[in-house]
Amino acid sequence: MKPQKISLLKADLLKRAALSAVIKLNPVHLVENPVMFVTWFGALAVTLSLAWHFSSFELQIALWLWFTVLFANFAESLAECEGKAQAEALRKNKVSLMARLKVGNHEEHVQASALKRGDLVICEAGDFVPADGEIIEGIASVDESAITGESAPVIRESGGDRSAVTGGTRVISDRLVVRVTAESGNSFLDRMIALIEGAKRQKTPNELALNALLIGLTVILTIAVFSLWCFGKYSGLNISMPALVALWVCLIPTTIGGLLSAIGIAGMDRLIRKNVIAKSGRAIEAAGDTNILLLDKTGTITLGNRMAADFIPSEGCSIKDVAHAAALASISDDTAEGRSILALAKDRFEITDQDLSVENPEFIPFSANTRISGVDLKNCRIRKGAIDAIKSEAATQNAPFPEDLEPAIVSICQSGGTPLAVLQNNRVLGVIHLKDIIKTGIKDRFAELHRMGIQTIMMTGDNALTAAAIAAEAGISDFIAQATPEAKLIRIKEEQKRGSLVAMTGDGTNDAPALAQADVGLVMGSGTQAAREAGNMVDLDSNPTKILDVVAVGKQLLMTRGALTTFSIANDLAKYFAILPAMFGSLFVLDINLMHLGSSNSAILSSVIYNAVIIILLIPLALKGVPYRAAPSAILLRHNLLIYGLGGIIAPFVGIKLIDYLVQQWV
Repeated sequence: MKPQKISLLKADLLKRAALSAVIKLNPVHLVENPVMFVTWFGALAVTLSLAWHFSSFELQIALWLWFTVLFANFAESLAECEGKAQAEALRKNKVSLMARLKVGNHEEHVQASALKRGDLVICEAGDFVPADGEIIEGIASVDESAITGESAPVIRESGGDRSAVTGGTRVISDRLVVRVTAESGNSFLDRMIALIEGAKRQKTPNELALNALLIGLTVILTIAVFSLWCFGKYSGLNISMPALVALWVCLIPTTIGGLLSAIGIAGMDRLIRKNVIAKSGRAIEAAGDTNILLLDKTGTITLGNRMAADFIPSEGCSIKDVAHAAALASISDDTAEGRSILALAKDRFEITDQDLSVENPEFIPFSANTRISGVDLKNCRIRKGAIDAIKSEAATQNAPFPEDLEPAIVSICQSGGTPLAVLQNNRVLGVIHLKDIIKTGIKDRFAELHRMGIQTIMMTGDNALTAAAIAAEAGISDFIAQATPEAKLIRIKEEQKRGSLVAMTGDGTNDAPALAQADVGLVMGSGTQAAREAGNMVDLDSNPTKILDVVAVGKQLLMTRGALTTFSIANDLAKYFAILPAMFGSLFVLDINLMHLGSSNSAILSSVIYNAVIIILLIPLALKGVPYRAAPSAILLRHNLLIYGLGGIIAPFVGIKLIDYLVQQWV
């Protein structure tokens, strides 16, 4: 399921959000948002007062107060509807399947919904995987496009980190025996749908803290408004109840109160559009505060397969002789390394397919025991393999290993590469330099993370020399060589004890302890069941570098919340200059109507209208997020204060003055 980009102006989306906004007027829902509950209570009070004293002014106040609550509900509903649209796309992938249940030495056809945890099912080419499970036997190509949106099939096999399969995917080759790991109705897909719909979404610590701040401000301003009313009574001013409610609503932080839920939900939706599902909003916030990032080397920093980079001849041999012999030995080698040797020989030395055409070749496949592969020709015997393996092979033929190759071998190892020797008959021709290829652009991405103050740590099973060379080339801050599950877990705990928030990627069962310990654990959708249960985010694309996007979304979420909070508080400060002079201006000798508003009624109504309209105008920003750029926190804070703080002060002066000009004729 490749999430589609959903337009905020899509008619059916707006219709559903508008209907949901009305339903959310239920005070049972609104009580979870104290600021909006206060606004709802004020709107209800003004509406009821119309029964005793009807006026067009009070009617307009009541309508705009209701609109304020509706607009806040609409922002939250629009964010939720985006997620539900994605969930509906996932739900379409759920189909009623039949399963081939393995019972002893035979199989029975049963409904997939009847399967239980621990059942064994058989899947052959053309079959759909009936339930989430672990492969215990076989290897096959699996079409996961229904989940990831990627058309290229992937290899799934037993006994490794690629043994997990998801219900609803299709086997396109060979045969698998799968052990069911999830009960019916609790599959990976079911859980992802529930997460996307936000049915179990809880407020994050950051939201709870901000809610506490908003409640505190609301209580303080409620006391302040009551005090002003008492002061007005004492001074002989007869302040109407609708005007008092308008003052109350305009002074409390309604802008951020109306958009707070939408910001959090939108953060999860932005991850969904990147094909990453967060199990909680807390994980997204933690990603935004992350300052340590642990990454696997293979597949994350490097392409995952070592590639041929150079041929180094021994004394008395030409480099083309080494390339030609290495290419002949690699004709039947279908690995990425073998193909890269052929490609390098053809590209650099113009060796053609005709040059490699030989009669009756007998290919020697690579063996984990010998660590050698090659080819036997009519009058020639060629082998390529690990240095010590070729040395042993040469010794059996009384062929000396050239001493002049030793410095080159040491240099390759120290640079993080892997040397392969080439032996032809009883002579070592030279060495092939295999190296890890750093992914294009990965160094720039790490540099961006470093600018944000995030330390990057590479985890690899390579020796320290190799790890150091790759870390230096990729621009990694630090590395863990010969990493074990225990070493990863210990490093994470150490960093957390220092007060750091740690993120890591993983897909294997051996990664599960570290993923569970990390503040942000991004698990590959193709990973094992244990890993998927341990992490708090799942990447349906199984792209380890996605952690960089996750961090960016997390920081954008925090920036958006901070920016709109700054804007809201600045807004409230500016609104004092509009509504307070309108209500209490007659008590002062000097003219305190600094905004030169038309009348007290138009000033109050203009402030209430602005208070409602600004929420709807900020909905796109809340859902899309504040534009993100990599920079230290201090710089971002100054930027927010300048743009959203200053903007929050200026906007009400302009907006209320313009609205006042338009409404004077109706007040």
